[in-house]
Amino acid sequence: MKRNFLKLFGVTAMLALAGVAGAATTGSGPLTDSDIAAKAAHEIRMYPRYTIWDNISVRVNGGNLELMGQVSQPFKKADLQRIVQRVPGVTSLTNELEVLPVSFNDDNLRIRVARAIYRDPALSRYAIQAVPPIHIIVKDGHVTLEGVVNSDLEKQVAYMRASSAGLSFGPVQNNLRVENPKSKS
Repeated sequence: MKRNFLKLFGVTAMLALAGVAGAATTGSGPLTDSDIAAKAAHEIRMYPRYTIWDNISVRVNGGNLELMGQVSQPFKKADLQRIVQRVPGVTSLTNELEVLPVSFNDDNLRIRVARAIYRDPALSRYAIQAVPPIHIIVKDGHVTLEGVVNSDLEKQVAYMRASSAGLSFGPVQNNLRVENPKSKS
C-alpha cells in the first residue's frame, strides 16, 4: 500500500511540475508583432555569419514575418529563413532577401570601403563591436551605406570616407540613420 501511495504521489508531482512548466511558457499570452520582430532581429544578430556586408530588416504583420534586405552569400538567405521560422509566434514567412552577386571586384571594394570608414578616428569606435552598425552593401560596383550612427557628423564622415575609397561606379548612396540628430560628436 505504501509503494502504491509513493508511486501515485510521484506521478502526481511530475504532472504538477509539467503543468507549471507549461504555464510558464504560455502564461504570458500571445506574442505581439513587435515581440516577434524583436526576437527575429535578435536571432539575426546572433547568426554567426551576419556581417557588415549584409543588410537585413524584418517586418511582422499578424504573425507573417517578412525578411528584406541584402545578403552577401547565397547560403545566408536559406540559413536566415530557417532561423527566423523557428521564432515563436511566426505563422508564415516571406523571404525577400536579395543575394548580392558574388564578385571579386565587389569584395575588393567592400574591403576598401570598410577600411576607409573604420580606420577614421571619428568612426573607429564602431569597429570594435561584434557587428559594427555601418553596413556596406556593394552590388555591381555600386556602394550603399546602411545602418545607424550617433550623429550627423559621423554620417557625413562615413559618406566622405566611402566616397574616397575608390573603385565604385557612381556616387555612394548614404542611407545611414542618425540616432541622435542634434549630437555634435
